[in-house]
Parts: sequence; structure tokens; C-alpha cells
Amino acid sequence: MAEHFIQGLTRQQIESVVAAALLEDAPAGDLTSQLLIPESASAVATVGAREPGVLSGSAVFDAAMRLSDPEISVQWAIADGDRFAAGDHLATVTGPARPLLTGERVGLNLLQRMSGIATLAAQFVAETAGTKARIVDIRKTTPGLRALERYAVRCGGGHNHRFGLSDAVMAKDNHLAVLTGGDPAKLTEVLSGLRDRLSHTTHIEVEVDRLEQIEPVLAAGVDTILLDNFSLEDLRTGVQLVAGRALVEASGNVRVDTVAPIAETGVDIISAGALTHSVRALDLGLDIAFEPQS
Repeated sequence: MAEHFIQGLTRQQIESVVAAALLEDAPAGDLTSQLLIPESASAVATVGAREPGVLSGSAVFDAAMRLSDPEISVQWAIADGDRFAAGDHLATVTGPARPLLTGERVGLNLLQRMSGIATLAAQFVAETAGTKARIVDIRKTTPGLRALERYAVRCGGGHNHRFGLSDAVMAKDNHLAVLTGGDPAKLTEVLSGLRDRLSHTTHIEVEVDRLEQIEPVLAAGVDTILLDNFSLEDLRTGVQLVAGRALVEASGNVRVDTVAPIAETGVDIISAGALTHSVRALDLGLDIAFEPQS
């Protein structure tokens, strides 16, 4: 599969996760398949949807099959980012039966989780249609799965926040508490020297939890101001106070049933930890029909 098709999710990122998962699941091999399935047996399997959703993780599922045995072939009926209905045929898997059975659970686990994330992201995006708000994830991801989970958000039409702590400056409430002792008057002073110490390409974002913090933070020349756990009324006021001098991000209590009114306040970005930290895996299945042995 071409790298451009999977939008920034590299083969190395995929295979490092999948290889670790296969080792975890079968550290000394698949005892059941080794005892019950003839080594010469081949199989055809169908990946099917038991509920509707948005596909994500086809290349990850492919890797689970390929690393189990390179002779296994997967043919997809749809692509990542496509919607599917309950009962739809998603892919056909053919190859040696033993390794196909060994890689089944790992491949499905990752495919189900990633498709669940993509489906939820698509719901958030649909709720904010007609506004300028961009739906983004945050760092509340499963350790070791961040690249996969954030790719899944993109499959659902969402966007990514900074990938990790090394990517941008993001001063949150705990940073500011250490620096200012809770005094808004000190915000400009402690933040104003940041720009001179950074590359011009490095983004600076600062979190505030009160309206009176906005002006001191803006005076320091930040790129984005995060309004954390603001009421809808205060979000609207905050957008007016910022008045285009920085991007405005809203966070806190963001769910499918709350995101639309948040978007309507005029914020530029809405970050939602729920996209990755509490998502439900979609119900996808793999059904195998063994080929007659010659």
C-alpha cells in the first residue's frame, strides 16, 4: 500500500505496534491452531460490519495478516474514511489458515478501535457543520497507539492537535500556577520572553480558565488561546475579547451532544479528549470458510 494512501501513518509506525501486539498475543505461538489446524490448510475469510460506521485501520489489519504470514492476501471493498452499513462486506482475506487465525484477533482489535474513533470523529464533525470550528483530538490517547488513533480521527474528518510535548509550547493551568501563583497580572511578564527563545515556526498556545486572563495572555503575543471549561456565554465573550488577535480554542465538557452550541459561539478550534480516551470499538467480525483440501 502506498504511503500517501494512509496519510502520514508510516509503515514503521504500523508494524511496530502490530508486531508488539502479535508477540503479546502469541509469545510462544498459537497453540490451538498448531494442534488443530493442518499446516497445509488454506482459508478464505470475510471481514464484515455488524453495525454502521466509518472505516479506519485497513493498513493496520493488513499488517497483522502480513506479519503473521506474507502469503496472506487482503482485498478491501472500501477505503479508509468511507462509510459502511451494518451487514456490509468490508474485505476478503485469503491465505494459509494457521497464521490467518493467529493474526485475526490483533487485526480485528485494532481495526475495531480505529473505526470506532473514525466513526465518533465523523459524528462530531457532522454536529459542527456550517460553523468554522475545527474538531481536534488531544494527547489523551492509548499509550503506544497515538499515531494509529490520531490517524483514525483524520479518517473521520477531524484534525490533530500537537502530536506530543516536543511539538509546540502549550502552557496549561499547572504551568501557570507554578509561574504566577494564580495572579493574572504576572501572565504577560512570564510569557512575553517565550517568542525570543523559540524558532519562528514554533506555535505558542496558552490555556486560561477565567476571562480576566485573556488580555494579559494576548499581550504576550501568543498564537492560540485555549478557553478551558468556559460556559457558552463566556465563550462568546472570550471570542469577542480576542477579536481575531489569536486563534481561539474551546475545551472541556465536549461531547457529541454539547459540541454544536460550543461551535456556534465562534471559536476556531474545539478539542475533545473523548475522541480517543473513551471511544467504543465498533462491532466488526471475521468469518472463515475453509477451502477444501486438494
